[in-house]
Amino acid sequence: MKNKYLNRAHISERKFREILKYFSEDETASKTARYSGVNRNTINRLFKLMTQRIVEISLASTAELGKFEVDESYFGAKRVRGKKVVEQKVKPLYSVF
Repeated sequence: MKNKYLNRAHISERKFREILKYFSEDETASKTARYSGVNRNTINRLFKLMTQRIVEISLASTAELGKFEVDESYFGAKRVRGKKVVEQKVKPLYSVF
């Protein structure tokens, strides 16, 4: 059976639409795999492809084409007592200007 949404896929269109529904409901890959019966790694790959496609479409629809500056900022405590520097979790925040 040919899947019109995904080339060379071994997943039926019905199963793909079910996975897409869970993606749109913002379910995790583990829960989606459990509900749909598809391997979690396959779900992760499909979620990544869907996210990349959304970004492509949103970038294509933006009217502003030019140079963008990306700024990386770190938020969180500078030093956490009792933890080594390697163990400290500081999340980077990326912003586009």
